[in-house]
Amino acid sequence: MNRQRVTYTPTGGVCSKMMIVDSEDNVIKNVQIIGGCQGNTQGLSKLLVGMEIGEAIRRLEGIDCRERGTSCPDQLAQALKQISR
Repeated sequence: MNRQRVTYTPTGGVCSKMMIVDSEDNVIKNVQIIGGCQGNTQGLSKLLVGMEIGEAIRRLEGIDCRERGTSCPDQLAQALKQISR
C-alpha cells in the first residue's frame, strides 16, 4: 500500500491558499482546499475522491480563471503532479 500526502501552496494569484491531498495507490482519498469559494472547493474535492491521479490531472490542468494563466483547479493539478512523480 502506497500512501502519500502532499501539502501545496498555490501560485499565480488564485484564491485558494493551501491544498492538501491524500492518496493511496495512485487514487485520491481526500482533498482539502483552504481559501477560495467554499462551495466550489467542496464540490471539487468531493468529485475527485476515488479518481485516479492521472485522470484528475488530465481533467484539471490548463483551466484558466480570469486570464491569470492558471486557476484553483489548475493549481490542484500541479499539486497532484507532485504525487505522481
